[in-house]
Amino acid sequence: MLLFLLPIFLYGDAHIFVYHRFGDNRYKSTDTSIKELKKEFNFFKKNKYKVIKLETLINAIKNKKDINDKWVVLTIDDNFQSFWTNGFKIFKQFHYPFTIFVYVQSAEKKYPDYMSWKELKEINKYGSIQYHSYSHPHLTYKSDKEIKADFIKGLKIFQKRMGFKPKYFAYPYGEFDTRVQKIVKQFNFQAILNQNIGAISKNSNIYNLDRNALVGKTFLKRDLRYKDLKIKWIKPKVYPKNGILKEIMAKLYNKSIKNISYYLSGYGWHKTNIKNGIIDINIDKKLIHQRNRIVIKVGNKIKTKLLIKDKYGTK
Repeated sequence: MLLFLLPIFLYGDAHIFVYHRFGDNRYKSTDTSIKELKKEFNFFKKNKYKVIKLETLINAIKNKKDINDKWVVLTIDDNFQSFWTNGFKIFKQFHYPFTIFVYVQSAEKKYPDYMSWKELKEINKYGSIQYHSYSHPHLTYKSDKEIKADFIKGLKIFQKRMGFKPKYFAYPYGEFDTRVQKIVKQFNFQAILNQNIGAISKNSNIYNLDRNALVGKTFLKRDLRYKDLKIKWIKPKVYPKNGILKEIMAKLYNKSIKNISYYLSGYGWHKTNIKNGIIDINIDKKLIHQRNRIVIKVGNKIKTKLLIKDKYGTK
C-alpha cells in the first residue's frame, strides 16, 4: 500500500519564486528583509523542500518528466546591489541555487544601486545569470521596432560582458501580451518567465512560466499549496479597445468540475457554476487598471491571465 501511494507524495507541481531587493527598507513593496529571507529558507529546509536550479525544472518540462511536488526554484530580478551586500551570503549559507535576471543598462552604465559586471561574474560562479532586457521598459508601451532594438543592444552587451549568451528571459515588471510574447520568442530563449500567481506542472508552457513574488508582504505557505490548473483561455485575447471587459471564456480540461472561483483586478473574487468544463461569464465591466489579472481557481488549482493595455497592439 505504501509503495502504491508513494508517487502521490513525490509528484505534483513545482513553484518558482521571484525576489527583488534584500534588506533594503527604503523600498518596502519590493524588499525582502533578511529576517524574512532566513525564515523562508528555514521553512524550505524544515519541510523538506528541495531548491533546484531553474535549468533542472525547465529540462524536466521539456522532457515531459514528472515534477516533484517539493521542488522550488528561486529567481531574482533587476540585479540590485542589495543582493550582493545582503542576500548573497544567505543563499550561500543555505547552498541554494538561484537565477538572476539582469537589467543590462544598470550594469553597463554603473548605476549605484545595481551590481556591476564584476560582481555579476563572481555571482555567476554560484548561480545563474540571465536576461531581463536592456532598458527595463514597459514592453507593451514600446513598438515592435523599439522592443527589437532594446533586445539586440542588450543581448550584445550581455554576451560581451558575461562571455555567454543567456538562455532564459523574464519580462520587466512581469508585463506582456501576445504581441510582446511573439517578438520576444524570436530571440530564441529556451524559456520565458512571467510574474503571475501559479504553479509549474509537466504540462506548463516553457515560454510562459508562472512565478510567485516573495516581496513585501508574502504568503509563502499559501503559494506552495497552489497547483497548476489545466485550462485553455478563449476570451478575452487582448485588452479591449474600449476598456470594457464583456466576457470571460475558457475551457477546463477536467469536464467534471462544477464550480469555480474567478478574480478580476479591482472587482475581487466571485463564485460561479459551470457545465462540461466551459467557463462563460458575462462581465460587462470597465477595467480599472492598465494592468489587470484574471484568475481562475478550482480548490487549490489556479491559473492567471494578464490583461494589459498595449499602446501598439490593442485591437
